[in-house]
Amino acid sequence: MSANPVLLITGASRGIGAATAIYFARHGYDICLNYKTNDKQAKKVAQEIQSLGVKVAMLQADVSKEAEVVAMFYKIDELFGKVDVLINNVGILKPQMRLLDMDAARINEVLSTNVTSAFLCSREAVKRMNAGGSIVNISSAASRTGSPNEYIDYAASKGAMDTLTIGLAKEVAKQNIRVNGVRPGLIYTDMHRDGGEANRVDRLKQKLPLERGGKPEEVAAAIYFLASEQASFTTGSFIDVAGGL
Repeated sequence: MSANPVLLITGASRGIGAATAIYFARHGYDICLNYKTNDKQAKKVAQEIQSLGVKVAMLQADVSKEAEVVAMFYKIDELFGKVDVLINNVGILKPQMRLLDMDAARINEVLSTNVTSAFLCSREAVKRMNAGGSIVNISSAASRTGSPNEYIDYAASKGAMDTLTIGLAKEVAKQNIRVNGVRPGLIYTDMHRDGGEANRVDRLKQKLPLERGGKPEEVAAAIYFLASEQASFTTGSFIDVAGGL
């Protein structure tokens, strides 16, 4: 069993996921780095983590699929023997459009990737957190705004993440497992390119009270706080990292 605390983070090959994995590594965590397809970028993140003197395992899996989630956790059992922190970070964003133009295939892909994955990974993590642990769900400020005319499917998936956070926190509190959420806002990541507007943050940042976009490292700091013992009396709660939105 690993002597260091062990973190599993999904969707960790880029953006907030990559920044968070590196942030935890700097604080002495061994890292289980999940990714779906971007092997080249995942290796780059893994190399940076290794340079920090901790262990890292690259775990390729589509975490919306139950069999792949179960297999991934068995691999973690073999390599580390435990999971102390789970960060449900994986998420996809489809091109901007109104509901009238969305089909079921798109909606179901967003919901299964963004929501089902969190349910499945949380289930397997809870099974293994016999001595307690922490789960942090990465939601979005979109869960509060609804993202009209752009991607209400994504916003709805993050609303589901918020509900999961509240319900699961109450369900596992007696097992000394804390469940919290972070809601990023306009953060400089590649996800906006997936939505069809790479410069979206720059277009909208002046509407924020802080009048700037956020950095992935600023989100990582909030995630780390909620996962750490500094937040030992906090569960079922959220930190908005959204510039005042």
